[in-house]
Amino acid sequence: MDWFTASDYWLSRLVFQRALAAVYLVAFLTAALQFRALLGSRGMLPIPRFVARVPFRRAPSLFQLHYSDRFFACCAWAGAAVSAALLAGLDGLLPLWAAMLLWLVPWLLYLSIVNVGQTWYGFGWESLLLETGFLAVFLGNDEVAPPVVVLFLLRWILFRVEFGAGLIKLRGDACWRKLTCLDYHHETQPMPGPLSWFFHHLPKPLHRVEVAANHVTQLAVPVLLFTPQPVASAAAALMIVTQLWLVLSGNFSWLNWITIVLALSALRFPADPPPLPGAPLWYVVVVLAVAALLLFLSYRPVANMISRRQIMNRSFDPLHLVNTYGAFGSVSRVRYEVVIEGTADALPREDSDWREYEFKGKPGDPRHWPRQFAPYHLRLDWMMWFAALSPAYAGSWFGALVERLLENDRATLKLLRRSPFPPDEPPRHIRARLFRYRYTSWRELRETGACWERTYVREYLPPTRLAEAVQRS
Repeated sequence: MDWFTASDYWLSRLVFQRALAAVYLVAFLTAALQFRALLGSRGMLPIPRFVARVPFRRAPSLFQLHYSDRFFACCAWAGAAVSAALLAGLDGLLPLWAAMLLWLVPWLLYLSIVNVGQTWYGFGWESLLLETGFLAVFLGNDEVAPPVVVLFLLRWILFRVEFGAGLIKLRGDACWRKLTCLDYHHETQPMPGPLSWFFHHLPKPLHRVEVAANHVTQLAVPVLLFTPQPVASAAAALMIVTQLWLVLSGNFSWLNWITIVLALSALRFPADPPPLPGAPLWYVVVVLAVAALLLFLSYRPVANMISRRQIMNRSFDPLHLVNTYGAFGSVSRVRYEVVIEGTADALPREDSDWREYEFKGKPGDPRHWPRQFAPYHLRLDWMMWFAALSPAYAGSWFGALVERLLENDRATLKLLRRSPFPPDEPPRHIRARLFRYRYTSWRELRETGACWERTYVREYLPPTRLAEAVQRS
């Protein structure tokens, strides 16, 4: 069935599968190392409380059937182990049906995590990983050439990611149309990286060129994915270069990396294909049936893209089979940060010994230079950025965070870079204050060594002791 497969893309499939397995591995490691404080039985948003009020049909998950912290850890580490096996190429050593089942395992496990992850897993790249991972199940292994329809659907995802992001910008903040958004974005993005300060200080004319190039890459280039080679490969390569530029400019979890993975599937590498047998009939039937289903379900993302009320990052089914994507439809002009402090004083006063908690990724100490964490996702740090935008974003979990800090909870403290209190001497009171942050100038950096300058804005949370924190949570 030559019409069904594209043997010229056998190396593209191999590179795509290994890269996707690497992203899966990072995602499962992120879940395994952070879940206790975020979602565990004593987490800020406990899974048992969630599954007690949300039915299985709305959030299908293994954890709807059973939950314990140990079971979650087993699932997360099992997902990491399977991802590592796929990265090593185990699927190529198995029969076709077994390889498909092996690729199905990380998808099922990660779906189970995302569907109970609540606020912590409300990011577009979670659905993007699941949608891409589901298609990977049907891409085959060394027993068959890559199916044309699956390769097309992978490009269809990439098209929706880029084109949807481009449309949301044109319809959103006026600074995208004026080409001025990058005057602010590198300073106000959720979690800056080690080079973000330098990106911010690039000449403004270059920022205009960057925004214009972004519009071309997201609104014109995606259409070229569906043209003959080598144009399609050139379009995918340009997208990869753009995403690598974004990798350098900030910490966006694995959003850029999964987009690169999708683009890899559209590249046709100059390598002669090995002799591959024809696709078995059962495989053809399964792949075509799945493709028909996904194309039918795609009408909702398409309707969303052409709508004037386009929304970002929405899944249209509980299995995350088809989704809509987009990022930074609006750009903040000013950066605010919530700074959490504690004191051991029995009676908190303004002149008490207030000690600041330091987070791993989000700005805190003005002299602490940002680090590169992506593709690893610091979920608490990201949500602290949202909390600074509005207390409404933190209403479900901030009180629980304060309570855990007052208890010196070990799992919660592991999410931080530094706690100012010894393990056996928790603070008596916690407070939070809102600061405005801005990047220092070149002169200020040379004089002070600080990359940030911060100014107190207002009180975010008054001094709170343990009993009060429990009431808030």
